[in-house]
Amino acid sequence: MPGYIITNAEVFDAEAYGEYGALAPAVIKRYGGEFLAQGGATEIIEGSWQPHRIVVIRFDSVEDAKAMYNSADYQAAKAKREGAADFNMIVVEGL
Repeated sequence: MPGYIITNAEVFDAEAYGEYGALAPAVIKRYGGEFLAQGGATEIIEGSWQPHRIVVIRFDSVEDAKAMYNSADYQAAKAKREGAADFNMIVVEGL
């Protein structure tokens, strides 16, 4: 069953966030991640959510998504964005 990482990021420091963006995609791909949405235009069609930069990544399983997130390489990339963005991330089991 696939797993999806969904992220909502409000970026405050584009330069520091760019350092994260230069490192993270290679790590994500190494774990089989496929970007399905990456910061495109959003439109609220219901509710009061105020999304910012939305990213959706598909993995073969929730376990693969979590292995990527917990990897030393991803944690090093994550350290580059600390303080650069308000970052919310979930992993969800798909169909």
